[in-house]
Amino acid sequence: MAVYVLSEGAGPGSQVPSHLTRIPIAGLSPSSDFTNKTVKGKVIHKGPLVTVEAGDFILKSVIHEEDAMQSSCSQKTSINIIIFGALAENFNHTVSQGDVVLASGFIVGKSPTANKDKLHSCNLLLSGDDACIYVSKQKPPDPRCQLASKRSSLSCPEDPRSVKAPKYTYVRLDQLKTGTVVNVYGVVTFFKQPFKSRGTDYCSSLKITDQSNKKIGCTIFCEMLEEHPTIFQTGDIVRMHRVKVQLYNKSFTLINTRGFSVVTFDGSVGVAIEPRTSSSTFHFDDSDRRTVEELRSWSASQTLLPSVSAAVPLSAVQPNTYFDLTCQLLAKASVDTTCTLLRVWDGTRCPHTLLKVIVEPNVTEGPSSFSERKESHIANVLVYDNHVEFARDLKPGAFLRIYNLRAIPGSSKVPGLTSSQPVEVDHLAFHLHGGTSYGRGIRVLPENTPDVQELKRIMEAFSDDEEDDVSEMNDSELLEVWSTPPEFLDGDAVDCQTVRTCRHRLQPVTLSQVKQSDPSQVHHVRVQLRSYQPHRLHQALKLFCSKCASIQDIPDDELVALIFSEASKHSKACSRPPWALAGHVDLPAGTSGCRSVYLSPRLMIPGRTDQLIFLMGCTLEETCQLAAAYPNIIPVSSSGGQLALLDLSAPCLFRGKNRYYGCKRCSEAALREPSPEGMEGINERTIAKDLGVQLLQSVLLMKLELQDATDTLDVFLWKHAELFFSVAAEDVSANQEAQNRIRQAMDILCPAEGSNGERPWLDLCLMAYCTEGDERKNQTCYQICNTVVVKPTSK
Repeated sequence: MAVYVLSEGAGPGSQVPSHLTRIPIAGLSPSSDFTNKTVKGKVIHKGPLVTVEAGDFILKSVIHEEDAMQSSCSQKTSINIIIFGALAENFNHTVSQGDVVLASGFIVGKSPTANKDKLHSCNLLLSGDDACIYVSKQKPPDPRCQLASKRSSLSCPEDPRSVKAPKYTYVRLDQLKTGTVVNVYGVVTFFKQPFKSRGTDYCSSLKITDQSNKKIGCTIFCEMLEEHPTIFQTGDIVRMHRVKVQLYNKSFTLINTRGFSVVTFDGSVGVAIEPRTSSSTFHFDDSDRRTVEELRSWSASQTLLPSVSAAVPLSAVQPNTYFDLTCQLLAKASVDTTCTLLRVWDGTRCPHTLLKVIVEPNVTEGPSSFSERKESHIANVLVYDNHVEFARDLKPGAFLRIYNLRAIPGSSKVPGLTSSQPVEVDHLAFHLHGGTSYGRGIRVLPENTPDVQELKRIMEAFSDDEEDDVSEMNDSELLEVWSTPPEFLDGDAVDCQTVRTCRHRLQPVTLSQVKQSDPSQVHHVRVQLRSYQPHRLHQALKLFCSKCASIQDIPDDELVALIFSEASKHSKACSRPPWALAGHVDLPAGTSGCRSVYLSPRLMIPGRTDQLIFLMGCTLEETCQLAAAYPNIIPVSSSGGQLALLDLSAPCLFRGKNRYYGCKRCSEAALREPSPEGMEGINERTIAKDLGVQLLQSVLLMKLELQDATDTLDVFLWKHAELFFSVAAEDVSANQEAQNRIRQAMDILCPAEGSNGERPWLDLCLMAYCTEGDERKNQTCYQICNTVVVKPTSK
């Protein structure tokens, strides 16, 4: 049982024992004898190494037979191989994707995922002393483009004799030392608006990073709000002078000290560098300007920078989402002591029926009524708890950014209003919940900011005088009014299947012009979709870690089932934690028994029936059946006489049809007593936090080939993919309707059998960014952003 690496340049068939004979993958079947037989293939997928028990491993890979031994192109020449034990560990350390391997001593079994992955109906199982793998290492191909690259430095080399020494010295975030007072620059990856602390100060917190990719937390205590960093969105750049480095929970954190000062900048490439600061005097020279521009360029290339919530216009808001809204306050009213109503708009119209809130005119600050057309573009935002105090000081006409706003579908009765307020059915309500979790809050934007200038331009284009002209228009027609004017080809108008939601004032350019432009720019294009990858759209769903910025495939059911099966075999009696009670669940008919524990009722949310149920000894199929009846299922096994979570290659939590995975690199998983303090309700985030699991986020990732009359261009669709398809990635993993929506959209945008003339034209916003390949060659990549697919208008 070993993995042998063959000499460089030698094929895997030239250095293997002579008694082994090779057979084609297409000829494999479970009923045949494959003693002294080998199978050869190129590794096209390598899964993670999964730990089932101490010293016991599982790894799944896919190999593809590429040479002439395949007899027909219609036969299945790609097959899953499942490797067990020490052989799996050796394979993980030795073999890379793209290597050519030759396997012997295998057993042929039936693949349970053949219908889904469209691979060979069998799989190869390698375990025991007879299993061997011979590896021919391959040189990796030159990458065409990378989603993200880590650049050690973006500093431009200059003659030190020609550069004046800066007044301040700045420390990179990977060179911080405990107890020192330093000056730093950073890109904001997370922030909370200032909130009242227990003392006399306001507190704000943020996380920053730089070209070192080191993420550092910062905590600022200042008595005056104006002394805090003026941050509008993730990606902004912050410069802090005189902050002290301290060690907290084994990680560095920065806190303000005497003489602290801070300046912030818009992080968008190409925007004027205008410092935001309350100080009348501050140092800012050409060296600082270069630093800001370098951080902007680097940040634009880091497509994996985390974002708590995406800023979207009302026209792109979807139910059951959290989002940031840039808007203007038209009027406000107090609902009760814990709730304030904000009436806002951004010049676009939400496609969903919105909540109507009735308040008395005498409690309204600002206009109490608007024209019928403008009323249809106004959103009612209900602000709760600690945000009510801030809302009291807001003045109608102010421009706001509301962070972590929640879109809630369903029926509701607004608190505090009279009995004449009807219960709204099938509406969408906007709630700003209490607390500051996930950056929740409100910020007043200065009128000279680019976002406000663009917002004002859109609002100026809105005229009540046009009401009679557009009152009969439907939503799709309104979207066309706000999109770019249609182009004409050969005298015929071209229908467009997408609309841009950005606020850039750019003229459309050709793909040839895009390729000739400098990187780190935004472009508007009108193109057709020539092709896309992956063709099996379920493969577009990935798992993303916002902490370490890694992306991985969703483990398939075959691997997950193996993990559950191995854990079930090794399940033994163990002591239960003191905070848990032994319990019982009704198992589906025909299933084997399992042991379970659930949390003590004292840890349950008052008025709720949610429970955390820990299952041991169940198969994957049984767990899925139980998840349909119980709200929160956590699979566990026994390890050293104690309960333990399964390997994080398996789901750490089941909630109905949804499965939640954790990041192996960033999690410190352990079963410990959950704390009810500060919990807003039992959800996947609070459960994962108690388990020490860094949850992976479902994302959509696709590569599209665009074309127009001048050229073709490969672009990525991922950070804005949910906006593009108007569907949540989490729903795609468990909801057939969401999957069908993506399939239908792609069938319209890129018909399988259609000619180029039958493919619709697309108005797209493209973001260009610069990366580096393995040979450190600068490359320009492109990503679709701020674009939505619209339903075709009837003719």
